[in-house]
Order: sequence, then C-alpha cells, then structure tokens
Amino acid sequence: MRKELEGKLIEKYPEIFCQKSLPMSQTAMCWGIETGNGWFGLISALCSCIDNHVKNRPALAVEAVQVKEKYGGLRFYINGGDDFVEGLIEMAETMSYRICDVCGAPGKRSGRGWITTRCDKHFGALGRFNHDGAENE
Repeated sequence: MRKELEGKLIEKYPEIFCQKSLPMSQTAMCWGIETGNGWFGLISALCSCIDNHVKNRPALAVEAVQVKEKYGGLRFYINGGDDFVEGLIEMAETMSYRICDVCGAPGKRSGRGWITTRCDKHFGALGRFNHDGAENE
C-alpha cells in the first residue's frame, strides 16, 4: 500500500496500529500494511468497525500485529479483541476475495502462478508491476 494511504489509516486509528513503530523482533507491523491500494477502503471500514466496538468496551483493546495479502486475500492479525472483532476480521478477509487489490473494483481470484484478486482491467498485473513495466495504480 502506498505510504500516504497507510499513513491515513495509522493516523485515524493510532490505537489499532500502535505497534507500527516497534522493531521487527516484536511485531510484523514494522513492515507496514503490505497490501495493494485497492483494499484501502476495506481496511478502513474494518478498522472503523473495530474502533467503534472497542470504544464502547474500555477493557477491550485491539492491536494489529500484521496486515498483508496472502493467497489473494487479506490477512489481518491482531493481539486482543473478542469474538465480535474476530467476526469482523473474518468478514473483511472473505470480502477481500471479491475486491481488486489494485483499484478496489469488483474482482476475482486468479489461480495461475502467484494468486491475486483482481478486476478484469488488472487481471494480468502481477506483483508490483504490469507486464509492460508500468507501476500498478
């Protein structure tokens, strides 16, 4: 994810992303949010729901320890939370299989080679660059 988008999430949800500045010996959040820009809205909505839930429960805390893409889907690992938060995360992870990780449009998983979730426009774009060498959106 672009640093400016990641920064917006960290600024808006500092309690969730409080491990961002910890060393790699303590957290994988030191690597940042390792997803495409297309999942920004999905991650933001998930964090909003988690934040609202936690604000109504003072004894409850949720800290992201890793946020990444794996096998074409979102992975959002946390410390803390409860069954409701786990359900929110499971729902967001399931939704990620239908959202293009490049642009946020409706997408589908590609089963060839590196597994990604992409829209028709970005279906051929693997990793960080298109086949023509241009950086993805």
